[in-house]
Amino acid sequence: MRDEVRQLVEQDGAAFVEVFVKCPIDVLVQRDVKGLYRKALAGELKAFTGVSDPYEAPLSPDVVIESDRESVELSVARILAELERRPIGACSGGDRNRRQQQPVQR
Repeated sequence: MRDEVRQLVEQDGAAFVEVFVKCPIDVLVQRDVKGLYRKALAGELKAFTGVSDPYEAPLSPDVVIESDRESVELSVARILAELERRPIGACSGGDRNRRQQQPVQR
């Protein structure tokens, strides 16, 4: 499915960057303020992705973020570096700065 989405996006001339945010389930449980992982692990929630429903990690993502091992700042920097490495006009520094300065239209 991911490859099909990538192909569709790229057919339209847009860039597709797949970012896999990897995190062990025990860390997800610790971070989960709603307690959904605990409920899923206890069998109280059915079809919970990564617990009772399978999750298939991407085979060849463009960027892998290990959120339990790296800071948010480092993760963002790695994603931005990948975007800047690619020929994506909207991601160049000048365009990004110009877009942020435009007033919001209501």
